[in-house]
Formats: sequence, C-alpha cells, structure tokens
Amino acid sequence: MNDKINEHVVLVDEKDTFIGTMDKMEAHEKGVLHRAFSIFILNKKNEMLLQRRALTKYHSGGLWTNTCCSHQRKGETTLEAGKRRLEEEMGFTVPLKTLFSFIYKVPFDNGLTEHEFDYVLLGYFEGEPIINPEEVEDWDWVSLENINKELRENPKKYTFWFKIGFEKFYKHIKDNESNYL
Repeated sequence: MNDKINEHVVLVDEKDTFIGTMDKMEAHEKGVLHRAFSIFILNKKNEMLLQRRALTKYHSGGLWTNTCCSHQRKGETTLEAGKRRLEEEMGFTVPLKTLFSFIYKVPFDNGLTEHEFDYVLLGYFEGEPIINPEEVEDWDWVSLENINKELRENPKKYTFWFKIGFEKFYKHIKDNESNYL
C-alpha cells in the first residue's frame, strides 16, 4: 500500500492543540499549520548525520537537511512517528528524545507552503545509514561547527527549516553541552 497517495497531516493551532487532519498536499497548497518533526542524529565524534533530499521530492529536492523529517499521523506520537520515518528514510532506529519545538512558514516557488509546528528530536547513532533513494539522494557526517559555518556561508544549499532548527539546536547544545556530548 502506498501511504503517500492518501497521506494526511495533523492540523494544530499555535499551541499545538489538535484541530483535525487534512490531505498532506492540500495542507501544503493551503499553507495550513500542521505538526511535523525534524530528527537530528549525532555520533560520538560530535558530528551530525545530514541527508541530501531526493531530487524528486515535492519541494526542496536536492537540498541538504537534518537526518530525517516528516509528519505525524493521527493517533501517532511524535516519537513514534520519528522512529517510523527514521527507519523508512535512513534504514535504522535509535531511541529519540524531544528537545524543543518551533513554528515556521515558508512559501516555495512551486506554489506549496510549509507551515509547521516542528518538534526537534535528538538521537545517537554510529555507522552508515541504508538510505531509501526515493527519499534521500546522499548523506554525510558533518561536525556541528562545520554545519554552523556552512549555513552562514552557503545557506542556499540547505532547507529552510534546517537553518532555523539548527540555529536553535546549536544554541541548545552549547548551553547544555554536558548533557549531550
């Protein structure tokens, strides 16, 4: 069964209160606020696993971003959804924990708009992912310092939400370094 054909997203208000569901593409066409997550996977070398989105993605194809991102389904917790999508996109699962959330809205040239209540999830992994080529074009382990530098020097290579999420993540990690690294 192809879940993408009739995939729905969870609509929320700005306090993350459930409002209902909507077809994923319709939600992106209308720019309706919906729940999402961004997974940041680190290794023992203080590197983050980045992915380059497949060129065939409905927006932001070919751009670099965090390890995995997607949407929760109705009745699915953020951590359950994260585990499911990490396995589907990157071929592994690890324990995840929620760090923080943020809201963003960005229109794309193709007429779609991302308007997401985005949860940032953190996990740890050592090794190489087994990528799903329908979702991921490429991957790389990159130090947090190099990502921070690259985002300033070459921001057009990265997804909009990753630029926002990484800035908040980097500050969070630096402020709480002893808890994470």
